[in-house]
Amino acid sequence: MNVQIFGTIKCFDTKKAQRYFKERNIKVQFINLKEKAMSKGELTSVIQAAGGIDQLIDPKAKDQDTLALLKHIAQEDKFDKLLENQQLLRTPIVRNGKQATVGYQPDIWKNWK
Repeated sequence: MNVQIFGTIKCFDTKKAQRYFKERNIKVQFINLKEKAMSKGELTSVIQAAGGIDQLIDPKAKDQDTLALLKHIAQEDKFDKLLENQQLLRTPIVRNGKQATVGYQPDIWKNWK
């Protein structure tokens, strides 16, 4: 398994996800979204695996102005706006190859091989 966790150090659910994999002796690569943003390819892959761009948007994000803009722009423009404003992503984003989840999802992770 090649698990990547995208999140922030202060995110409670990200810490829970890291603990989940650590308790099972599964190595993870943690990417702090405050230091390093997701690439275009990574974001595209996660959107496809998670079932759409709207699954990745955090309705409780601090940047409410950009969040409101994101809700009202055309669907085809959302990707570029989200790529520029990754503070709007719901975390943790956990990837294992082509599989990905958004948020704390241990019921899905336990079935990963």
